[in-house]
Amino acid sequence: MTESPSNPNELPAVLAEIVDFKREEIESAKEREPVEALEAMIAHAEPTRDFFEALVDPTETRTRIIAEVKRQSPSAGLIRPEYGFNNGQDGFRPEIIAQQYSNADASAISCLTDEKFFGGSLAYINQIKATINLPVIRKDFVLDPYQITQSRAYGADAVLLIAECLDDAQINEMLELAHTLDLAVLLEVHSKANLLRVQPIIAASTHKRVLLGINNRDLTRMITDLAHTTDLVDLVDDRSILVSESGIRTNADLVHLAEHRVHIALVGEHLMRQSNPGDALAALLG
Repeated sequence: MTESPSNPNELPAVLAEIVDFKREEIESAKEREPVEALEAMIAHAEPTRDFFEALVDPTETRTRIIAEVKRQSPSAGLIRPEYGFNNGQDGFRPEIIAQQYSNADASAISCLTDEKFFGGSLAYINQIKATINLPVIRKDFVLDPYQITQSRAYGADAVLLIAECLDDAQINEMLELAHTLDLAVLLEVHSKANLLRVQPIIAASTHKRVLLGINNRDLTRMITDLAHTTDLVDLVDDRSILVSESGIRTNADLVHLAEHRVHIALVGEHLMRQSNPGDALAALLG
């Protein structure tokens, strides 16, 4: 039998562009703020909030939502006009959006921190955490262990890892570092090949707070289809840790996922397009 490659991916153009830029950005960050400075910040940081515990319900009694705070995306641009700058004033208030989500029974918050492509900021994490008690995951393109340490230093409780961007050795290294720094992990896949590749890594890892995400966005065509999760779900070893990401818009979508024993969903752009994201989340949860 032929062994699976450690990284079977040829990145789609939009993702390749982001990854190339991100590698340059990481090197600049290392010069500006060496890892020793980040470790000094961590030494005085508050304990992390338990992102994994907030989401995983072995009894499967209800669906839990990771609600996303996002200003823009490469495919959609600025999600709402008021999220831009007007007369020099920033109209994007991540802490207010997160408070709305918290009031609407979100279980955790996803915070976009990529600046160039998503209009995010690392500073948003602590702005959110100063306002609400929910755990926050840093959503970015994590390509280097430096960013794991950086995430902990800037207040994240969990980090996103995208399997399409990482080989097996990188995933293992970052899981181990995240475990050491008390960060939960959401390990995301887009394809069947990567789903099959990462599950043995999760099972063998010493880190026992790793969630498995299936992203419903086709990175080549940039469209979403909820059927992507339901088509792959029978290949998932432990559905209690499974997160369906993207393309979730209605309560019926959540019911459909629950019928397949998928009880965690990450929802972003649909909520952020509404004038009150918290009201939109309440409607989604029914």
